[in-house]
Amino acid sequence: MSDRSGHDGAWLDRIVTARRLAVARAAAASPSPLAGRPARSRREGQPFLTAVRSAPPGRVAVIAEVKRVSPARGDLRRDLDPASLAAAYARGGAAALSVLTEPEFFAARPEDLPLARTASGLPTLRKDFVVDPWQLEETVALGAEAVLLMVVVLGRQTGDFVARTRALGLTPLVEVHDEAEMEIALASEAELIGINNRDLRTFAVDPQTAARLAPRAAAAGRTVAALSGIDGPKGLRGLRPAGVAAVLVGESLVRSGDPERAVAALAAADAGGGGAAGVVD
Repeated sequence: MSDRSGHDGAWLDRIVTARRLAVARAAAASPSPLAGRPARSRREGQPFLTAVRSAPPGRVAVIAEVKRVSPARGDLRRDLDPASLAAAYARGGAAALSVLTEPEFFAARPEDLPLARTASGLPTLRKDFVVDPWQLEETVALGAEAVLLMVVVLGRQTGDFVARTRALGLTPLVEVHDEAEMEIALASEAELIGINNRDLRTFAVDPQTAARLAPRAAAAGRTVAALSGIDGPKGLRGLRPAGVAAVLVGESLVRSGDPERAVAALAAADAGGGGAAGVVD
């Protein structure tokens, strides 16, 4: 499947609608995923935040992603084994994991997350389209330390979802794509902000987005991760001076014949110097 740049945004509407329906069904069947479980403390999400802040000077921490399918790029590797891929990422020096759990558009399964997390021993982000607080409890039940919250999906509800997430002992990674979304993120309690180089409304990728928006978040004292648009070490150039502490990389790692080596190359790469030059992730 080719890149769908110029898409009219209907895909995002479809996936959000599908998630709302699926979550409503799941919540009706199991109203509280955490029933009978002890409450977590806010400290329990800290390992993820610590990990994304862990890179030495001039480098960025690598959040390596487990994903089978990209709606923008099609099948990546439907037959992947989440545990073995995550273990390879850990051997390569990934600081943390990101695991897709959305089934309809990404061919993922919630159980992929505990399998990958256990095999790697790395703090793990649940990457999904969160539309309901019920999913936050489900994220805790899956064993993740962090969860993705998209401003493009949650809008002005972002701050409330951030507060609920933190109260459950999870680290929220709040995703933005433009200046208006950044202001919403900064108005919340989010300590970690992810800047997506891909516009989910159109699928167009601008590898300069993270470098352009990161200084605003960094100046506000937030930790910044760059998401998408990174196809190798050259794509990291200029990110660290802009205030980026970590990068989330999926497609290029999944498609790599040697994901351990691919992660190691990113983890060792110079993220200083001139402008960023990302491709597609």
